[in-house]
Amino acid sequence: MTAHRNFMQRVRARAAKTGESYTAALRHFRPTPPGEDMPEHTTLRIAVAQSTVRRDPTNTALLRASGTEVRDLMRQAAAAGARLVHFTEGALCFPSKHVMSELGPDEVGPSDWSKTDWAVLHDELDQITKLSRELNIWTVIPSVHPLPGARPHNSVYVVSAAGKVVARYDERTLSTTKITWMYTPGREPVTFDIDGYRFGLALGLDVLFPELFTEYDRLDVDAVLVSYASTGVGQNEHIGVQTRGTAATNTYWISLAVPANPGAGLDSGVSDPHGVWAVRGPADSTPGIAVTDLNRVDVSQIGRDFRRRTRERIGS
Repeated sequence: MTAHRNFMQRVRARAAKTGESYTAALRHFRPTPPGEDMPEHTTLRIAVAQSTVRRDPTNTALLRASGTEVRDLMRQAAAAGARLVHFTEGALCFPSKHVMSELGPDEVGPSDWSKTDWAVLHDELDQITKLSRELNIWTVIPSVHPLPGARPHNSVYVVSAAGKVVARYDERTLSTTKITWMYTPGREPVTFDIDGYRFGLALGLDVLFPELFTEYDRLDVDAVLVSYASTGVGQNEHIGVQTRGTAATNTYWISLAVPANPGAGLDSGVSDPHGVWAVRGPADSTPGIAVTDLNRVDVSQIGRDFRRRTRERIGS
């Protein structure tokens, strides 16, 4: 905590000296990804995807169909001028607890991950990384991450515009089914930087836990990319409400990527730091993208500075 406070003081000192806002000064202290220059962008265009979620990782044809759709949406995002495209949990596959159960489809039990067509899944991810390089676009794509001798992570990969996996976030707040039968939980927040903007990552039920987003506030993010799979019918409207409320509470942008699921009552979208939808995915819940430009709003940093000063006073 002391190191973080010292960092904040250095940023504030620069802002006081130059007359910049806190956020503008912060850009001078953030690392630039290797091989990339730091352009003086004031906005950053991102695309949030709404794509078909398929639930059987043993089915090669379904994995291939998901990969094809993801790459088509990547091309649409690049054509729209997006610097980054963000996909939903399960974009390549959202494994069903029934399909994966070693007890058979009629009884939920420990997942048999040996049934997964890992070779095809890895090939699809490889094609996505290569296309990111070809399109010069960053891609945030969830997938299952295997662990030797243990259950896999439910993860999201960050692929740079150079076609390199530069970060991976593992879902931390697993559901009862996920933690009991399917996955190994993650432990840490993850951030990455593009053109002076800092992003955090959240996955699955992370969206329900405000403390994770407060943590990202303390890590000076400009936006959090939330990938959430809504595979049921209805009763998902509160996810959109919580997304907007969390964006306003922390005064940063939140991109919510969800499946193309007409029955879910939830579409993809990006909330601005005031808790207002800046853009929404296709209203008919079909596959597609929505594009918006992130920008830094001074009132956002004013709110964040106030919270930080208050936390310091109360020692939290």
